[in-house]
Amino acid sequence: MTRVRLDLGYHGAGFVGWATQPGMRTVQGELEAALERILGAPTPLTVAGRTDAGVHAWDQVASFATDREPPADLARALNSNTGPDLAVFGAQIATEEFDARRDARSRTYCYRVLAERVPNPFEGGIALHWPHRVDEGTLAACADALVGSHDFTAFTPTQTEHVRFERDVLRAEWHRTPAVLGPGSVLEFWIEADAFMRNMVRVLLGTMLEVGGGRRSLEDFNSLLAGAPRERAGDTAQAHGLHLASVRY
Repeated sequence: MTRVRLDLGYHGAGFVGWATQPGMRTVQGELEAALERILGAPTPLTVAGRTDAGVHAWDQVASFATDREPPADLARALNSNTGPDLAVFGAQIATEEFDARRDARSRTYCYRVLAERVPNPFEGGIALHWPHRVDEGTLAACADALVGSHDFTAFTPTQTEHVRFERDVLRAEWHRTPAVLGPGSVLEFWIEADAFMRNMVRVLLGTMLEVGGGRRSLEDFNSLLAGAPRERAGDTAQAHGLHLASVRY
């Protein structure tokens, strides 16, 4: 068996998420269909981070095993069989034991917020427009509180398959950066952890914006990190502002 690593990126607007769903367009479904056409056999994929509907990925990693001989330029072949919103940046032979999900040491996400009164059409599908007051110092204090091991029960849906709610956050910080195009700037929330739960970053984001807008205290935010129930945290921020930035091995 040959094991292959794929490095890829996608714009999440046209997908209902990573995982295959019957009758729906997903990243996994599109890639596995392309692999079957190229290799002539069903080829299940393992992925580093299962993104939800509408979430983007700048540098996602997937892997598969096959008893067929992959073409020399597999990345190019895959890109010829997928849509323009999905690109395979590289395909390389990996070790026999490599598993994109199991071997990942951490994942990094970036959530982009256009904190401006006037919308920017060039940021429309990749950043949350937030025309409300926000205190950047308070946002930074929220990020500081996240570093370390905490119980994130408050930041994932109540109905969940997760059995472990503790996560080890290695890095969390806010930065202001120029908009991709046009005027204004964007607030970016960067977070790196060993693993993430469903909607975790988006609920964190929605809750931090409440703190930054003065509708919730920093002390209340800190109290949520001790296993508080989901209903005590804020709203789930929209998916289009979230990007899987990188995976570390």
